[in-house]
Amino acid sequence: MINSLSNQQESVANTTAATKRLARALMVSAGEFSLILASCNSLHRQQQILNLLTDFSSVDMQEIYLLPETETLYTTIAANINSVQPGALVVLGLESVVKINQLIISTNLMRDEFRKTFHCPLVLWVNDETLRKLVWLAPDLKDWAASTIRFDTANHGVARQILIA
Repeated sequence: MINSLSNQQESVANTTAATKRLARALMVSAGEFSLILASCNSLHRQQQILNLLTDFSSVDMQEIYLLPETETLYTTIAANINSVQPGALVVLGLESVVKINQLIISTNLMRDEFRKTFHCPLVLWVNDETLRKLVWLAPDLKDWAASTIRFDTANHGVARQILIA
């Protein structure tokens, strides 16, 4: 019981620390392009972390949800942002894209356009499978990102209770 409580507290502490790292990365990159990879396997937990992120960051974030039929990341983002760019772009739904390999390859080919066009941090939410594909299919793009910010999902039930509270 005590060990279980200790693991739960450690999981919440890890989630909080990772969320603060993400908030800090957004703040440091304000006004310029940077690629940030946030890794979480649970969509429900991902949304809770985004909600928590608003507590740690005052950056104006615009969320873009990819549809399963999305073919290119660059044109999808460009079509969805306003003339005034937000403080950060947060892309969700990569795991739902049917032709994910093609999307990743085209994103790698267009990587220089991201830096030229978007003057704010770009957060790509990925799960483990999408992250592996990104490393394999778009190593140049992956190299642009600092270390991936990982959100441990081992005890997500307990973390969820605390994140909601």
